[in-house]
Amino acid sequence: MSGVGGQGPVVGAATTPESAAGRAYTLVRNRILDGEFEDGSMLSEGQIATELGMSRTPVREAFLQLQAEGWMRLYPKRGAMVRPVPPHEFREVLQARQIIESAAVRSVCASKNGSERLVRRLREVTEEQRRAWESDDLAAFTRADVEFHREVVAAGGNSLLQGFYQLLQDRHRRMTTQSISDDADQAELVLAQHTGLTRLIEEGDAEGFAQATAEHLNDIHGSTV
Repeated sequence: MSGVGGQGPVVGAATTPESAAGRAYTLVRNRILDGEFEDGSMLSEGQIATELGMSRTPVREAFLQLQAEGWMRLYPKRGAMVRPVPPHEFREVLQARQIIESAAVRSVCASKNGSERLVRRLREVTEEQRRAWESDDLAAFTRADVEFHREVVAAGGNSLLQGFYQLLQDRHRRMTTQSISDDADQAELVLAQHTGLTRLIEEGDAEGFAQATAEHLNDIHGSTV
């Protein structure tokens, strides 16, 4: 199954977290998602191999997988470039997220007492996100951002939509990192809007949530599409 823009995760990839290639893959991927390796930056196999104390062969395997997933572009004898997110991919991710999250909340609001646990959990995650921001931990902030929206989708109880959101969440994480890095004031806006989205769920206002979600995604990521 392909992801957004035909660059989705590769099913049955050879690397595993326990393998040397898996360790290299995880390190590079996380640094891309957290913005440590910026768009357009060049990485070398030797650089990563030295840091992890391994040969270049597993790093090469990791780079190949990351290229297949759309995170990098390899250039023979030059290294690997961190692939910028194209504008159309931003738009597609935002559109998909709005549809999935709005559908989930409609299901939640239609069920008796379906929102109580979700509202409690969203408030917990928003507080975790606030603490991360106050600690100047952007990586933890963006991971909490993903968790907030993942909780919304999971509460809808549709396993197919949850599976599709799994394909989006790494791109969600990277996009949030970029948006917050470009404008630190956006972090406070994220927190305020997450509080508002939670309140709409508590009030059972599914249509208000759908409209507020569209505004939230546009406010946070609109300048990048």
